[in-house]
Amino acid sequence: MNKNNKNETFILASGSPRRRELLRQLGFSFTVIPSRRQETDQSGMEPRGHAIYYAKEKAKEVARRYPQQWVLAADTIVVIDEEILGKPVNLTEATAMLSRLSGRSHQVITGVSLLHAKYGVEESLAVETKVFMRKLSAADIEGYITTGEPMDKAGAYGIQGIGGCLIQRIDGSYSNVVGLPLCETVELLRRHRVADPF
Repeated sequence: MNKNNKNETFILASGSPRRRELLRQLGFSFTVIPSRRQETDQSGMEPRGHAIYYAKEKAKEVARRYPQQWVLAADTIVVIDEEILGKPVNLTEATAMLSRLSGRSHQVITGVSLLHAKYGVEESLAVETKVFMRKLSAADIEGYITTGEPMDKAGAYGIQGIGGCLIQRIDGSYSNVVGLPLCETVELLRRHRVADPF
């Protein structure tokens, strides 16, 4: 493995600009090929298993097309009262999600999967962060929604953007809440000699 990592490459099976940014700030060289795997109703799955399952499924879908390459995939979910909150489909749903999270703690869980089809290697993990949101007024929620930021975010907020001012504190990995737990992901890549930031 090239210790400087300049010639090392893997596929990031995600269209998330936040995951791309997190990995690029470490100096990694990689190709972005979003997975075509669509999420279906898996309401019977417990949250941690759900995140790992979809991370694996996304990695497998891309690995079938590129069996010679290492593939990294992730799936991030927001959980409150053991219920998974996805991305809001409209303004009404975004309002309801933020109202539910207001003044309470919730969990953000990211499943991460690294796969190489030719080598027959697959390893997955999940990281959980506890997030505490401040009490929001109706005006806070309306004002935040008008920014447009909540509409493509699980749980209807983004901690790395304007939504950061809604969060009082977190217990655990910040990058996990953004969309990819960097510490654990780097250890996964290093363990399989895929990439190293050092």
